[in-house]
Amino acid sequence: MEKLFKLKANGTTMRTEVTAGFATFLAMVYILAVNPSMLADAGMDPGAVFTATAISAAAATLCMAFFANYPVALASGMGLNAYFAYSICLPMAEAGIDDPWVIALTAVLVEGIIFILLSLFRFRETLVNKVPANLKRGITVGIGLFITIVGLQGADIVIGDASTLINLGDVTSPQFALSIIGLLIIAVLYHRKVPGAILWGILATWVLGMGAQLIGWYQVDVEAGAASLFPDFSNYSFLPAAPALFRFDFTYAASHILEFAVVVFSLLFVDLFDTVGTLIGVADKGKLLDKDGNLPRVGGALLADAVGTVVGACLGTSTVTSYVESSVGVAQGGRTGLTAVVVALLFLAALFLSPFFLAIPGFATAPALMFVGLLITSEVKKVRFDGDIADVIGGFMAIVMMPFTYSIANGIMFGILTWVILKLCTGKVREIHPVMWGSFGLFVLRIITLAL
Repeated sequence: MEKLFKLKANGTTMRTEVTAGFATFLAMVYILAVNPSMLADAGMDPGAVFTATAISAAAATLCMAFFANYPVALASGMGLNAYFAYSICLPMAEAGIDDPWVIALTAVLVEGIIFILLSLFRFRETLVNKVPANLKRGITVGIGLFITIVGLQGADIVIGDASTLINLGDVTSPQFALSIIGLLIIAVLYHRKVPGAILWGILATWVLGMGAQLIGWYQVDVEAGAASLFPDFSNYSFLPAAPALFRFDFTYAASHILEFAVVVFSLLFVDLFDTVGTLIGVADKGKLLDKDGNLPRVGGALLADAVGTVVGACLGTSTVTSYVESSVGVAQGGRTGLTAVVVALLFLAALFLSPFFLAIPGFATAPALMFVGLLITSEVKKVRFDGDIADVIGGFMAIVMMPFTYSIANGIMFGILTWVILKLCTGKVREIHPVMWGSFGLFVLRIITLAL
């Protein structure tokens, strides 16, 4: 392990890495429940999607471990799966197209191949390393706030409101109360420097939830999204369902080139900048950036992401991408690819123990997300709010647009757009690196497509 992952050089131990891997996995295991449900709305078989999600996550995460030696896990991306199901497949189905998910998987495959080419030509690597320092810090803080709101939403602490947009949830609900208790448990354990504080907080919240279900406080209501917190092995089959292998349709792409290109570009755009934002945020918090603020071995990390997308498409799931929940493991002390290996093995184990893993509720992982959000948002002290106005406004836009538009990619988009425009307006055009010009052009095209 030492030879493979250089544990001592990275200031970590095998125990720490294993604990971090468990914490990351528990923070992102919800995808094994959410993805099959969401893609079922697109006409796909939930069992096949579950298998594809688990295997593609394991394969991509192992690539991250051995290509880049980073504690970053990958799986089918939230947001990308919603776009897959509701923006691609449902409109096609309404237009009378049979099995539109086959066309969507073809778009994911093409996107992944383009990503591999971009990675080989180092476009993505250059982008990560040439983002201005203050913008990087703004992206990090924005991701911290984004993680926090994901946690708050997962526990129904923050809910939608027609008049005020967001509001406080029901303080008497077990989800609300137990997630707050879980956050306090993590805080106390962290203060006392207990190893695995975040992991123990997740498990403690889950156990408390099972107690709440036994006494009748937590009511099971599957239609409302409140499933039983106890593992259900009643219909358990040891063998996982077969995935939908190599289900592609290139005839539609050939006859509808423009429509297909728009779909591919949209997937490409979101995945590209979500991945960049996630890697910057996770690496910054884990102190993995070098003295110049660059991410070593970023090429391998980006290639792992691209390969994961291609593997996922071949197995039958939506775009695979780096997970911001990896910051849970980083906060737990994970620093090397051994953390990623542990996550990958747990995804493979989930294939055969799905009732156990699917029983962990969102409100049990919410305290971990909130606490990690606190740790990452603390990087705001490094953000400069004076000096070059392009750096100031660019960083600020990255911070506020991520949580308030519920998109890492939107935060990066508005951060880069404002930074480039202000550099032009203040006569500092020579400070704009070519890769920033390229990113600016991509975002202008994105704005145009949104407008149209």
